[in-house]
Amino acid sequence: MRIAVTIFLTDETIAPVRLARELEARGFAGLYLPEHTHIPVERTTPYPAGGDLPREYGRTLDPFVALGQAAAVTEGLGLGTGITLVAQHDPIDLAKQIATLDHLSGGRFTLGVGFGWNVEEAADHGVAWRSRRELTRDRMALMRALWADEPTAYEGEFGSVRASSAHPKPVQKPRGPVAGPRTLVGGAAGPKLFAHIAEYADGWMPIGGRGLTESLPVLRSVWADAGRDPAALQVVPYAVFPSAGKLAHYAELGIEEVVVQLPPAGEAEVLGALDGYAEYL
Repeated sequence: MRIAVTIFLTDETIAPVRLARELEARGFAGLYLPEHTHIPVERTTPYPAGGDLPREYGRTLDPFVALGQAAAVTEGLGLGTGITLVAQHDPIDLAKQIATLDHLSGGRFTLGVGFGWNVEEAADHGVAWRSRRELTRDRMALMRALWADEPTAYEGEFGSVRASSAHPKPVQKPRGPVAGPRTLVGGAAGPKLFAHIAEYADGWMPIGGRGLTESLPVLRSVWADAGRDPAALQVVPYAVFPSAGKLAHYAELGIEEVVVQLPPAGEAEVLGALDGYAEYL
């Protein structure tokens, strides 16, 4: 099983270059970074985990800039977002960022797609909360048009793009209905999420990895009903605090990659956590 990591990198934590080099040297599979552009101080949205919102949420580095640094100092380390808030981006700009990072890294990028939980943050980006999932779906389709081998126009409910010359292209070739880099959708199990996954993604990124015994058969059924290859479905539990038993359970479910959680801390604490995870490599 491949073991990757995720961490809230901030202006107060270990630096991306140092972390990326350590991860590759130690044999970890990848580095996934979350995204928050800003956290409005006056907000009503509760923190999903309960209690006060941790300090790191308002100090998060831009994941694409940080992953670009990581790509430049590594050769084989996977690079991903966990997750990109697609609805909060201009899709033409985002398509260029994604394709550039994937191209420069030699196809090592994984696009983690998410819908967000902070209503105020999304509102400042002009996102209507109730339509954020359909807006994300629409923007993913627009980006696929820009990533197509031939100039392709797109006219959607929320946006459009003319048939355009748009390079570089993501390294991975289209597979079924999916184009662009490896794409995983994050979120809680449910019919809407599973429909999105089957339509435009390579798989699911369940946060915490709980309840997979019950939810995986449902996802696999939706996936098959959409005409997708059962062997192609990827499920990557995200932000996991691992144990030998938990990883063995994932392996029994056919899961091949797990993303474990690192503390949002300085160099000494983060490297100590990596030492602790070494037993699972």
